Amino acid sequence: MALTLDHLVIAVADLDAAFADYSSLGFTVIRGGEHQNGITHNVLVVLEDGAYLELIAFKKPEPGNRWSEVYHRAGEGFLDHALLPGDIDSDVKAAQGRGLDIADPVAGGRFRPDGARLDWKTARAPGSDVPFLCGDVTPRSLRVQEGDVRRHDNGVTGVASLTVAVRDVEASRARYAALLGTGAEAPVVEAEILGQPARAATLPLGHATTVTLASPTGPDGILAAALAARGEGPVAAAFRGSGTSGDLDLRLTHGARLAIVAA
Repeated sequence: MALTLDHLVIAVADLDAAFADYSSLGFTVIRGGEHQNGITHNVLVVLEDGAYLELIAFKKPEPGNRWSEVYHRAGEGFLDHALLPGDIDSDVKAAQGRGLDIADPVAGGRFRPDGARLDWKTARAPGSDVPFLCGDVTPRSLRVQEGDVRRHDNGVTGVASLTVAVRDVEASRARYAALLGTGAEAPVVEAEILGQPARAATLPLGHATTVTLASPTGPDGILAAALAARGEGPVAAAFRGSGTSGDLDLRLTHGARLAIVAA
């Protein structure tokens, strides 16, 4: 089973404000609950294609946690992205066999507002240029709800593309390909990414989503600023949708560069 996009992680300062702002953008937003560490809680935007946005807030700093350190240093915006494995233990062993320095899975979870306990396993590599894996122990439908919550007034149905800022395209392409088991031969091209010259490689995440690894060729622009402030990781995402195309207001997305493109 090919690894597919599971979710995008976006740090916000105030969950209630984020709930209201994403709702005003035409998304159906639901309460996620509190993580078992007692430090973070979230609200979610679940899409028809099964991926979702996790809007996460910190109740207090968590020293040594990269997400906490990025948020408390650089503020709201993208923190990370996760892929959905078929079997996380097998997929991690396969990636390790292909040379990726990904750690063995560890347990995690959260409590929903209705009291339901969700359990999962995650596996991470040291670098933030590649995603982590998030595999469910309890049924995924408990974590990623189904039904009407996946319908959005703005017409968004899924994630079409993701852009990840990296420092070395060839190195990150090799690491990403080791995780996916494909993509090692994706060409590196000179392109304009987010309005600035960059070297980039595009890999598939399943059949309907792509990820572009992009490294700026100059010191200025969105990619360079993101690398300097937040380190390697997601910098922009585009949704498939049947509604009005265009960039979403950065103030309402809490610093995450999001856009809607024609389906």
